[in-house]
Amino acid sequence: MTASMRWDDIGHYDRPGAWVRRVAINLALNGKRRKTTETSILQRLAVQPRPPEVRSGDPEVWDAIRKLPPRQRAVVVMHYLEDRPVAEVAEIMGAAVSTTTTNLGKARANLARILGEAR
Repeated sequence: MTASMRWDDIGHYDRPGAWVRRVAINLALNGKRRKTTETSILQRLAVQPRPPEVRSGDPEVWDAIRKLPPRQRAVVVMHYLEDRPVAEVAEIMGAAVSTTTTNLGKARANLARILGEAR
């Protein structure tokens, strides 16, 4: 069931948009876990998985973002690509602002390390 089909209920939440983004993040994280499991099974069966989706922008940066842990990846995307303030990202993630700031700091350090190694 989609959010639009339940909007009569969801629309009454304090922040329905934040709820929808949180659900989308959870679904994405679950999809990542499912994809990892699928890839592992395909490797055991000696079948090659489909190539990853092509995105616009610098492929090295996207590769580096993909290497981040899921929560760091989520906060990077919301803060830098969606241009959301840290407080809003924290609310969406259901975390404290300090935790979100820490995740952003770790993500930046990891990206710097990953991109530094690639060059």
